[in-house]
Amino acid sequence: MASAAGATGWLRGRVKAVPSGDCLVIMGSTKAEIPPEKTITLSSLVAPRLARRGGVDEPFAWDSREYLRKLCIGKEVIFKVDYTVPSIGREFGSVFLGDKNVAFLVVSEGWVKVRDQGQQKGEASPYLVELQRLEEQAKQQGLGRWSKVPGALEASIRNLPPSAIGDPSNLDAMGLLAANKGRPIQGIVEQVRDGSTVRVYLLPGFQFVQVFVAGIQAPSMGRRIVSDVIHETEATTDDANGEVTNETRPPLTSAQRLAASSASSTEVAPDPFGREAKHFTEIRALNRDVRIVLEGVDKFSNLIGSVYYPDGDTAKDLALELVQNGLAKFVEWSANMMEDDAKRKLKAAELQAKKDRLRIWTNYVPPASNSKAIHDLNFTGKVVEVVSGDCVIVADDAVTYGSPSAERRVNLSSIRAPRMGNPRRDEKPAPYAREAREFLRSRLIGRPVNVSMEYSRKVNLADGPNAVTVSGSADSRVMDFGSVFLVSPSTAEGDDSASAPSSGKQSAGINVAEMVVSRGFATVIRHRDFEERSNYYDALLAAESRAINGKKGIHSAKDPPVMHITDLTTASAKKARDFLPFLQRSGRLTAVVEYVLSGHRFKLLIPKETCSIAFSFSGVRCPGRDEPFSDEAIALMRRKILQRDVEIEIETVDRTGTFLGSLWESRTNMAATLLEAGLAKLQTSFGSDRIPEASLLARSEQSAKQRKLKIWENFIEGQEDANYSTSEAKQKEVLKVVVTEVLGGGKFYVQTVSDQKVAAIQQQLGSLNLQEPPVVGSFNPVKGDIVLAQFSMDNSWNRAMIVNGPRATVESPKDRFEVFYIDYGNQEMVPYSGLRPLDPAVSSAPGLAQLCSLAYIKVPNLEGDFGQEAAEYLSECTLNSSKEFRAMVEERDTSGGKIRGQGTGTILLVTLVDVEAGSSINAAMLQEGLARLERRKRWDTKERQAALDNLEEFQDKAKRERLRMWQYGDVQSDDEESAPPPRKAGGRR
Repeated sequence: MASAAGATGWLRGRVKAVPSGDCLVIMGSTKAEIPPEKTITLSSLVAPRLARRGGVDEPFAWDSREYLRKLCIGKEVIFKVDYTVPSIGREFGSVFLGDKNVAFLVVSEGWVKVRDQGQQKGEASPYLVELQRLEEQAKQQGLGRWSKVPGALEASIRNLPPSAIGDPSNLDAMGLLAANKGRPIQGIVEQVRDGSTVRVYLLPGFQFVQVFVAGIQAPSMGRRIVSDVIHETEATTDDANGEVTNETRPPLTSAQRLAASSASSTEVAPDPFGREAKHFTEIRALNRDVRIVLEGVDKFSNLIGSVYYPDGDTAKDLALELVQNGLAKFVEWSANMMEDDAKRKLKAAELQAKKDRLRIWTNYVPPASNSKAIHDLNFTGKVVEVVSGDCVIVADDAVTYGSPSAERRVNLSSIRAPRMGNPRRDEKPAPYAREAREFLRSRLIGRPVNVSMEYSRKVNLADGPNAVTVSGSADSRVMDFGSVFLVSPSTAEGDDSASAPSSGKQSAGINVAEMVVSRGFATVIRHRDFEERSNYYDALLAAESRAINGKKGIHSAKDPPVMHITDLTTASAKKARDFLPFLQRSGRLTAVVEYVLSGHRFKLLIPKETCSIAFSFSGVRCPGRDEPFSDEAIALMRRKILQRDVEIEIETVDRTGTFLGSLWESRTNMAATLLEAGLAKLQTSFGSDRIPEASLLARSEQSAKQRKLKIWENFIEGQEDANYSTSEAKQKEVLKVVVTEVLGGGKFYVQTVSDQKVAAIQQQLGSLNLQEPPVVGSFNPVKGDIVLAQFSMDNSWNRAMIVNGPRATVESPKDRFEVFYIDYGNQEMVPYSGLRPLDPAVSSAPGLAQLCSLAYIKVPNLEGDFGQEAAEYLSECTLNSSKEFRAMVEERDTSGGKIRGQGTGTILLVTLVDVEAGSSINAAMLQEGLARLERRKRWDTKERQAALDNLEEFQDKAKRERLRMWQYGDVQSDDEESAPPPRKAGGRR
């Protein structure tokens, strides 16, 4: 039974879908995100029926649907409901496309037939008479379904292959992918399951498949969970609402389907914005001609592909549109099947949607980040050092050179180069680390650059470039990141990045980070959401893609180049002397200045001889580390020659293994430059006949004296010799030592280098037969005995004093003795089996370990604040069996009495100087905020006052930066040193 139409007026809408040749789905013209819609069947018309899920169409059914689809899909129409049939729940009406009646058009082309007039009044189209006339006309002309062409009827019937929906066995997914990988396939979307899943006819074979959009996941449209099936298998449905299960699950078996038909089920509502995402895809792709690019197949034979839909004359990426509008998330696993460029666009789009809080990201809270943006910190300068392939040091043009802030360390944003390693921890450079640094050195050193600082990040010292990590320390520092632009393009000739178009190439110059990445010497960091990154991130990713495709540098399949460098700076003096004839014979050599150790001492790399050497100017000396103008001399040499190509001429080698000679940069004698600047003195007591250009050096020094520059500011002609002799008379005792053990409070043990006693005792110990343990009862060591003890770390036998014992512990119930190794200064518990009696001839020799303490400074004990960090830092700086130090004895403290164990006995208060670096450990401890100066006393000598003056600047630096013990301000509130030292009486302590 028919009834009057519910709506009597004309309505306006847009055609969303065309299910068949006589049916339209029309959306209302409202501003709602999901507007109301109606399914309208054209009044009094019947189209041929399409097959579903395989099978055979009625003749001309597909052609009929295609005509109406192409005519109306996505277009504005006006329509009116003519009548409804409640028994089947359908509405019939008239639809106009512009001023044309859609029913007239489909009938006149012969694609539908006119239904006989209904039994009830009002069940017919108001245009029935005209429709019948047009039908008769189409029949006479043989149009559409009325064709009289032989075979036309049979040709119009699609014999569909079995559908792959719900039964993956009907589809060879891998075969389809292999045949079409990267090639667009034409298709028509028949159904949208959810925003990121569509069901498509692949043309021309009409294979009906389900495609998951690659790289994204839209919110779920809900599902029905069947509770009585084994493993709670989710039942799939094929209704128009797309309420289906997770398609990554295996299909249901026939037994499961039978069980599911009678099982109880529960409905799960759609996720937030699930309906919006589905509607978004429907209005762009449903019943549209699309291009499918298959990207991959998952383990359940589901097709993963990119979907491109038409938008005017262009094609748009459905995945990108969904993500940009906050209706889908980026999914890494399927995005990995895509091209890198498409993947990058999706990630960038999601990040922007999160920042804008669009739809599914409305309540998004970014993860905690330890980075922050740096604004308005742009500067210009010259590169003075290349630390690694991703870190440079730039001298700021706006700051007076030589001041603490003149040089600024810039880590290149968003890239990571191979690490250079840490020689102190015997870490060798990673593959291509040297090549990366050399690539930048040859292009940047001394060149003007523009720097744009972008963000800073707090990092653990172990993670930072060239950082020194103290074991167990939680210390961290803030590192600054930015983009560096090479001003002069000529310096980058031959670089791929110099000729490739890029957003990194602006008026500021050539982006150095992009240059490094494009050569394959660095990779681009994959930042987390909301993490600050380079302003030229896309250009860096493109450069990395070029390097990968070109198999350059670290992306190459070839083995990395191997560079064998003999480092004579850590070798013995004898080995350095062995190299002297070769270096002298070569005359002038080309070298690279790797480090400026002091104003007159450097570490050089000689590529021709594949060796690194310690080099010093002949007859020229700059102020020491703790003396005035030392920093200025170092700053001058850093700016003039650090990492530059220089020429050297070697004359001799001193007793410490340092080569002496002359050095030229661009034909300029750099010793003369120092002397002329008043930052060095000429010392020719041994004769100047061997020094090239000795007269030039003398003239340079005389010029500085006349102008009273720097160290000559108080110079009076004729008095320098007297002053020199006076300083010589006050020479202190200097020991050449290696550190063997570090205690708390700045105390440590040393052995004197080249002490013949060490070799003699080691020789005696090596000749002993220690295979058999002593017979129990025949050997009963007691406190104070000197014995042989087996050191637990390397099982070596060493002289030791019994400090306590025997005693048992919970961990080791057997007798254990506490021993002190008198030749090294360390102490440990040793079992009875690890002890041996010692010949009196060997045991009577005094212990070789000398207890020392850092002079003029107070270091916290292990129990105090930063005491543990101080001990670890001192260990890191000193505990290296091959590293030598100069210990200048400032004072002797004999209040400890006779040696009885670790930390007791005569203490030498020393200034400990790193021979290689030329700097004192005392000053380093102050500068790190791990020690403080002793208080000045009114009875201090002039010598002591001068030493405190020299060290005070290092403490002031730590105070300014609020390092460690100074983090809460000045800690020197105690007055334990305000009284005179206690008198010694009768040896009592």
